[in-house]
Amino acid sequence: MAAAAKSWTLSGEQQELLIKSCFEAKEHSYSPYSKFRVGAALLTTDGKIVKGTNIENASYGGTICAERTALVKAVSDGVCSFIGLAVTSDVAEPISPCGMCRQFIREFCSNEMPIFLVPGDYFDKEKEASKKAPVKLTNLGELLPFSFGPGDLEKPRKPS
Repeated sequence: MAAAAKSWTLSGEQQELLIKSCFEAKEHSYSPYSKFRVGAALLTTDGKIVKGTNIENASYGGTICAERTALVKAVSDGVCSFIGLAVTSDVAEPISPCGMCRQFIREFCSNEMPIFLVPGDYFDKEKEASKKAPVKLTNLGELLPFSFGPGDLEKPRKPS
C-alpha cells in the first residue's frame, strides 16, 4: 500500500476541478430517507479524480457517506495516495465530514492534506457573491486533532 502523500501544491485549476467534481458526485446521491445529498471528490497523486456520494439504506446503519464512498472506490482500485478532498451538500454554508468519515480519511490521508468544504450554493449564479459563504479550506489535522492513525500502531508498547 502506498503511503499518504506528505506534500503537494494544488493549482487553482486543480481546486476548481475538485470542487466541480464534488458537485457532480452529489447528483448521484441516493438519499431517500434524509433528503441530505452530499458529494465528495478526491484528487489522487497522479492527478485523477475519484468521486463519491452518500448512499442510504433503509436499515440506516448500512448507510455510507460520500467521503467513504470515494475512498472505498479508490482503494478498491489500488489507489491509496491522495492530495486533496472537496465536500459539498445542498446546504448554503460549508459542511464538514462526520466523525466516522474523519477517522476513515485519516487511514489514507495525511493530516496536512487540504480539504475544501464547499457551500452548496457555490455555483448559484442567481445569488450575489457577497451573500455566499466562502469555501472553507481546512485539513485533517484541524478536523481531527490528536487523531489515532496507522503510525500509532507502530509505537513501542509495554509487553503484556
